[in-house]
Amino acid sequence: MKKNSATNKIFVVEDEPMYRRLVEYTLKLNPEHEVMGFGNAKDCLDKIHLNPKVIILDHSLPDITGVELMKRIKKLNSEIEFIVLSGQKDISVAVAFLKEGAYDYINKDDQTSVDLKNRLLNTVNNIVKKQQLKEEVTYLRQELSDKYEFSNTIKGNSVALKRVFALLEKAARTNITVSITGETGTGKELVAKAIHYNSVRKKEPFVAVNVSAIQHDLLESDLFGHEKGAFTGAVTRQIGKFEQADKGSLFLDEIGEMDINMQAKLLRVLQERELVRIGGRQTIKIDTRIIVATHQNLQEMVAEGTFRQDLYYRLLGLPIKLPPLRQRGNDALILARYFLDDFCKENGLPKMEIMADAKEKVLNYAFPGNIRELKAVIELAAVLTNDETISANDIQFSSALSINNLLNDEQSLKAYNQHIVRYFLDKYDNNVITVAKKLDIGKSTIYRMLKEME
Repeated sequence: MKKNSATNKIFVVEDEPMYRRLVEYTLKLNPEHEVMGFGNAKDCLDKIHLNPKVIILDHSLPDITGVELMKRIKKLNSEIEFIVLSGQKDISVAVAFLKEGAYDYINKDDQTSVDLKNRLLNTVNNIVKKQQLKEEVTYLRQELSDKYEFSNTIKGNSVALKRVFALLEKAARTNITVSITGETGTGKELVAKAIHYNSVRKKEPFVAVNVSAIQHDLLESDLFGHEKGAFTGAVTRQIGKFEQADKGSLFLDEIGEMDINMQAKLLRVLQERELVRIGGRQTIKIDTRIIVATHQNLQEMVAEGTFRQDLYYRLLGLPIKLPPLRQRGNDALILARYFLDDFCKENGLPKMEIMADAKEKVLNYAFPGNIRELKAVIELAAVLTNDETISANDIQFSSALSINNLLNDEQSLKAYNQHIVRYFLDKYDNNVITVAKKLDIGKSTIYRMLKEME
């Protein structure tokens, strides 16, 4: 975070000139503090637009009480912290200040000069540190918001992607549950983060859980939490992901991997908007937005009885289907350029160019691993090249892996044919005549299929 060059502005409101100067002198022992003194409330209010971090004030002022001054300033700027320095021994005065939000109440007469100096400096320094930490958190959250703006997060301008952008805008404007589907590697978690950081919840936590990565018998504890002693090994209380994401968003990736018993427990929490930790009795209200993702067909799972129909409809919300990279045309080149620039920047490499033959090779490949595979291919190419250009020879695909992934996906015959054509074009360096002979089809058929895949 870029440090603010300005010092910490502190106001001292005290009608006794000698005491005011003593407090000012004490505070100025820290060169980062810029101190301004006032003998009454009016002069302080006239300068409140300067936005001090801390105001140190007395209870008895010539025009209004310190409590009244604090109330007025809090209405103008609730971020300002107050330290009260007063000779009042009446406990009700201290209570009144603390009730209105004073950070500390110090009785002038109960402190030696050294104790007063140390306590005052320590209290002010603690306030400044707390405010700096708060400013840094705000700054980092704003950076996250900027980072996850839709145009910064999701690269491309294909028609298929523009449809996704339209749905993302709708998702960000409301708290509707979002279900994201798409093949592995299409960027489902990235889309979930973009929705969160463009929504009204962006200042609250985004918590991600990969359901497939957690053992079935541990998932309930991970999501809902547990109390100490709830089961063997529960040596401390654990706050679950739902509570961690309170007021924010909870992203449940690979939701189709959740077993049927856990689905019932999840459904109850979503319906009631409350949970009880394992081994606990307290009912905990939750306000958590749910975003789920899967590469599986949940409708088919419902028909097979492996996914609850009532949970399916509860989670469906706004469905967003991410297109595979092979259906996004020139987006592959936009992403390749982005990944290459990012990799070079991170590794201190000079800017590299992607040659025409490399671009053609990228466009003619099906990318069964989608964006994740493209990123790996481009980063490897940046390492393999001997100069500052990426050529076709630097673009390395794992063809065997690609064809296996292809056969694992259930697709239309047309999609399979397109994959096969792309596979053989890559294998034979885009020689259409050779591929036509190998597949026993006409060249025009290959050209037509390539046009359909744009």
